[in-house]
Amino acid sequence: MASSRRSRELYIDAEALSTLALVQEGLIAPVTRLMSREEAIEVNRTKTYKGMPYPFAFVLSPSGKRNRDVLTRAKKGDILNLISEGRKVGYLEVEETFKIDIDERLKCIFGTSDPSHPGVRETLPRLGEIAVYGNYRVEYPLIPSSLKRVKRIIQEQGAKSVSGFMLDANPLNRSHERMIRTILDESEILVLFLRKPFRDDELRYDIRYEAVISFIENFLPSNRVVVVPLENSYIFASYNELVLDALVAKNFGCNRLVITKNNSRLGSFYDRNRLNSILDKFKSVKFKISTIEHYVYCNRCRTLVSSSTCPHGQHHHIHYHSKSILKLIKAGIMPPSILVRREVSASLLSTLFPNRFENIQELYDALVPNDGLIEEHTEEDFYIKLMGLYQTSSLT
Repeated sequence: MASSRRSRELYIDAEALSTLALVQEGLIAPVTRLMSREEAIEVNRTKTYKGMPYPFAFVLSPSGKRNRDVLTRAKKGDILNLISEGRKVGYLEVEETFKIDIDERLKCIFGTSDPSHPGVRETLPRLGEIAVYGNYRVEYPLIPSSLKRVKRIIQEQGAKSVSGFMLDANPLNRSHERMIRTILDESEILVLFLRKPFRDDELRYDIRYEAVISFIENFLPSNRVVVVPLENSYIFASYNELVLDALVAKNFGCNRLVITKNNSRLGSFYDRNRLNSILDKFKSVKFKISTIEHYVYCNRCRTLVSSSTCPHGQHHHIHYHSKSILKLIKAGIMPPSILVRREVSASLLSTLFPNRFENIQELYDALVPNDGLIEEHTEEDFYIKLMGLYQTSSLT
């Protein structure tokens, strides 16, 4: 009896579950379901689906001997329970099963099947040789709740100009802030998709999320910015990323996607002996993709500038290099406020280094000017005031 029960179960990981939910909710429409063998072959060949750009076939082919045995025996009409992290998360009604070429699939997704490629290395163990096609249903509340929230806000405000912007904020820096403000100047509503990776990231997602929310609530018209967690599964890879980002933004209700001019996925490539950019794929789609400048700090202009409009050379520019800024933060050093807003730095450091100081109140009272009132202060308060001392210039 136990053996019979197991034969009706298909085991998927959180990444596959999230991707199935994304498709189920129509967020990468026109793809709204798994593809059959015939459809998969056609999409891999043409890179289109129902007249829309789509980089590779959407199929479910989970790895593992247990899954292979289930799919090998599966017949049309069988109901397979979908299991993720030990619990049932949905079901799938089998229409057909078919073999896939793992090497070809990796090349479609990443442009290579070389196992030294980071994406290939992480994805290869997740891919099985047998795909299953059929109607499915999964439970994943995060995605439908985000979709309903965004569409409700757009409808309530009657917004006609809605922009989408994908952001890692790892960590949130002054250049990100300037880009967000620039986009907001040209939009009634900004949908800020905060990428959420499935693997370990350099800065925990909850910390990045809180920093972004704090910035919006304190320094922007918060009713015009919506933050949406976007789980960044393996399908958002290589040059496919911008195509899928655009589809997600469009299906969330945006009428344009904004990307930075230095986005590595924007690069030109050859297709059928003609030089193209990823933007060429959207010429036939009623959706706008626009670019925004990448900002630097110029020590001659003494402000954030676009490198294309600043007359001073590169040697006068400070670049907002996220990994370098993060190294300072992870070392416990407060970045200069021209790099990261002091409120953001204070939030990050107090979270990453809790109870860092033995007696924060004593330290605060000893170093920070006050009004003579006895008040309790947090480590976050202390960092903010400390940055104010760093910025005092009368003795420098």
